[in-house]
Amino acid sequence: MHICPPPHDALEEWLEDHPSTNGKFGHLLLLQKEIDREAICQALRPYFESAHLDARQVFHADIGIDLHPDAGDGDEPPIEYPGCLPSTTRKGLFGEVMAGLVTEGYELVGAHDWCVPIFLFRYHEDARNYLFALARNPERKRQTIGRLGSDFIGLLLDEDGAVVRFIAGEAKWRKTLTQSAIDAVMYGKKVANPAGGAKIHSGKGVWNDVNNDPPVPIGVRQLMRLLQEHDPDGYDAAILSMERALVLQDPEPLPRTDLIIIVGNGAATREEMDCLLPWKEMPDDYTAGHDLQLVEVILEDGEELIDALYESLWSDGGGDA
Repeated sequence: MHICPPPHDALEEWLEDHPSTNGKFGHLLLLQKEIDREAICQALRPYFESAHLDARQVFHADIGIDLHPDAGDGDEPPIEYPGCLPSTTRKGLFGEVMAGLVTEGYELVGAHDWCVPIFLFRYHEDARNYLFALARNPERKRQTIGRLGSDFIGLLLDEDGAVVRFIAGEAKWRKTLTQSAIDAVMYGKKVANPAGGAKIHSGKGVWNDVNNDPPVPIGVRQLMRLLQEHDPDGYDAAILSMERALVLQDPEPLPRTDLIIIVGNGAATREEMDCLLPWKEMPDDYTAGHDLQLVEVILEDGEELIDALYESLWSDGGGDA
């Protein structure tokens, strides 16, 4: 289970927040301040270890070797999750953990008290396959594809522990946040125009994904299965309410909030308060009809921070309990 609370003091030191809300729509701009990178990594480390722990234990068992950092022989580091994943993959994972960190650490649209009982990283099948093969042939390094479905699911529980609303997150990392890069994320990459002339966006971007997602996505089923495995008694009411929302015949409606979070380095020409996503009112491109929260996280030297953070996870020989 994910049991580590967000490091509120560290978040305040690291990111300057600029929130705005308009009815069912919210926007949050988070700007990196001058930081001590090592201190921020140490502050974020427990949260990130907690987020990855379930997948780490499952992948370790699947591969069939002891992937603890102290388990390797010689000078070569052992294969382990998530540290041995390609750098590009770790940046994507960073964005997904940030989705949970922002959801639990900041007030979003609706001012709900969200919780993230467990992250869904064990369902990253290509990461599992990559590490399984890498443990048997260290030369088989390659890029991996991302996990399908919602990047994370958070829950709003009532006093009895039943789910009364959930939040589904889509997280994207881009090395440099420019308007053209964000347009490609939201509207799809540019392709040839069938009518001729300039290229057009494919339409296969984040707006398309969230607008066409089932009202209760498969991520809710995945989260329910994890709760059944890890804490069926503690989350019995949550499990029952999710099951009722997932049945095919007469499901019980479950209110939903959509979260889209973009993380990356600010462009060299960026003005301090520039926003690349809509921030004043609900965008016309969003047609799903749920509450919507957009988040922009603007970093400086974000790759170095992510690499330092992921290389620090479980680096002191501590256990995975």
